[in-house]
Amino acid sequence: MASISTIHAGTGTPGPRVFHLGSTLRRRLATTLRSAFLLFVGFVLFGPVIILAAFSLNDSIILGFPFKGVTLSWYVEAVNEPDIWSSLRASLQVAVIVTPICLLLGLTSAIALTRFRFRLRGPVTAFVALPLVIPWLIIGVGSLLFFSATGMKLSLLTVGISHVVIAFPLVTVLLSAQLYRLDPHLHEAALDLGATEPETIRLVVLPLLVPTLAASAIFVFSWSFNNFIVSFFTAGFENTFPIWVFSTLRRARDLPMVNAISTLISAVQVTVVMAAWQVLRRAMDKRGQDIREIVAGS
Repeated sequence: MASISTIHAGTGTPGPRVFHLGSTLRRRLATTLRSAFLLFVGFVLFGPVIILAAFSLNDSIILGFPFKGVTLSWYVEAVNEPDIWSSLRASLQVAVIVTPICLLLGLTSAIALTRFRFRLRGPVTAFVALPLVIPWLIIGVGSLLFFSATGMKLSLLTVGISHVVIAFPLVTVLLSAQLYRLDPHLHEAALDLGATEPETIRLVVLPLLVPTLAASAIFVFSWSFNNFIVSFFTAGFENTFPIWVFSTLRRARDLPMVNAISTLISAVQVTVVMAAWQVLRRAMDKRGQDIREIVAGS
């Protein structure tokens, strides 16, 4: 590292101040690289949504520049399209039912895997987490073969069952991480004071898990509502919103309408998630916790 030392006159010994050249340059370079990385990530994440919103205002069915003009007619057509509302109702119906089921299954499995010791605990943990590492395409094809083999008619019910399979392991992982961070002495103290195991879980453990449960609900609802791959193989003749979008993309004249309704749905989802995030953050700040711990698992 380059440096300049001040020398005492007549002694030839280094002075008291040492200036390290390059430290300021390195800090600036690090700041520049971090900023560039954040800009790149932001562009990758939000760039497609911004482009989608821009073309939803273009008065042309051609997705290209220059714009022919600015119009809101595609939004009017999207709002008046009955197939859109039926597919949205189907997706909402599935997501609203799947979310509490996943929370219940994830909570019970997380408590069982973290608070109790039993034989085959390791293999059971790996089995529960398996859907998180298996590609959704394989899960979708496997679900289709399973329902066909059992004679079960493809419908929103089969879509919901498949969504539970892929989503509840995420809840288990998030809740397990939070349970591992909780002080085990709280659980033991409640038992020593005369509380039963169910009372301890209900009165001590669950209140501490409320922020994590809320965050898990947001993730599960988003996964279920936006899922296309698994839904495509298990919906049969039913239309969820992602399936409707996929089928409509084949008709070029309807592309601007897809852009318009997708922009509206994205805006609603982002607004809801940001509002929920702020509520959770404030609730955890009151507890002296950091909401980022839920996502990072630290």
